[in-house]
Amino acid sequence: MKVCIMCGGEGTRLRPLTFGRPKPCIPIVNRPSIQHLVSHLANLGFNDVIVTLGYMSNAIEEALGDGSLFGADVTYVTEKTKLGTAGSVKNAQRYLEGQPFLVVGGDHVVDLNLLEFYREHLKSDSITTIGLISIDDPTEYGIAEIDASYQIKRFKEKPSPGEIFSNLASTGMYVCNPEIFDYIPAGEKYDFARNLFPDLMERGYVLKAWLARGNWSDVGNPRSLRQAERWKLQDMMFTSIAGDLYVKGARIVGPVQVGNSVSIASKSRVIGPVAIGAGTIVEDNVIIGPYTSIGDGCIIKSRAKIFSSSIYNRVVIGSDSTISGSVIDNDTLIGDGCNIENDTVIGPGVVLENNVVVHSGTRLWPEVTVPEGTVVKEHVLNEKYDIRTEGS
Repeated sequence: MKVCIMCGGEGTRLRPLTFGRPKPCIPIVNRPSIQHLVSHLANLGFNDVIVTLGYMSNAIEEALGDGSLFGADVTYVTEKTKLGTAGSVKNAQRYLEGQPFLVVGGDHVVDLNLLEFYREHLKSDSITTIGLISIDDPTEYGIAEIDASYQIKRFKEKPSPGEIFSNLASTGMYVCNPEIFDYIPAGEKYDFARNLFPDLMERGYVLKAWLARGNWSDVGNPRSLRQAERWKLQDMMFTSIAGDLYVKGARIVGPVQVGNSVSIASKSRVIGPVAIGAGTIVEDNVIIGPYTSIGDGCIIKSRAKIFSSSIYNRVVIGSDSTISGSVIDNDTLIGDGCNIENDTVIGPGVVLENNVVVHSGTRLWPEVTVPEGTVVKEHVLNEKYDIRTEGS
């Protein structure tokens, strides 16, 4: 079965994490998120994978290769200009002819039964079937109204208060008949939700819905990224150690996933689910709480506390510092006595000197230095980088 994975966006809403990588390559439990997606799809039988590329395409090709490590055959199609969601799939038409195919976003993190989704479409008379999921706040998504036969009656993209007639949000996942290509203009920017689906309904085509059950996120913001990693950490059923682990008087409560050459010093505590990458050093009296991932080559100094956070590669966390519900990118140095509050995102190469406090919901752009004793209450930008956080 065929699946088209759309990976063209710049991931502006997740900056500063996407300056150095495309959104599908943001780490989740120390692996690029698209690896989780392709593994899930291949396990369900979607082994013929077509990936549409745009922003920083080389990183995605490096993460997936030819797909053989994931039980898939991966083909890449590059966009020379931005074509929108439907235009991107149209650009890969030559690989998608001949049978219905699944469309998903490269930033999706899911555990949904997409094989059931595909089979339900095959049973229907619809030119396309749209995956919908019930969501608490649908204002950031397209919503749909359906009848008892699952036929879609109307759409609304990103509704405002007073326009929310449904909490069924589009997942951005579709099963399509190749016939849709007749209605997507070649070489133009054209979207599924904004353009194609309203056009098909005006032409009298039946569009059906599939109601998803399970975990789904398009990782559109830092909070949803943390939630997606939480789901993946919850999937860890046992402790695994990939090489040498040096433990001296520490206590580990699994499940914990540990890379090679990790050391955990005396009186430290690791309470799973936790993932720790290769070559990471945890000094004495450290607490690493549940739902935390720590990448390769990190140093966690004495008496530091890390709870429900994502620490990427080669990060240093100073003594007596506390990290809560945050994301810290590669090569960042957190000084001693710092407090990083929840929903904070710190970009790569940042230096926080001693006793810095970073308020919740704050983002720090790459390569900034925050002086000792500073209380950071708003975003800290770097003029060398784009400052936009709206868009894809």
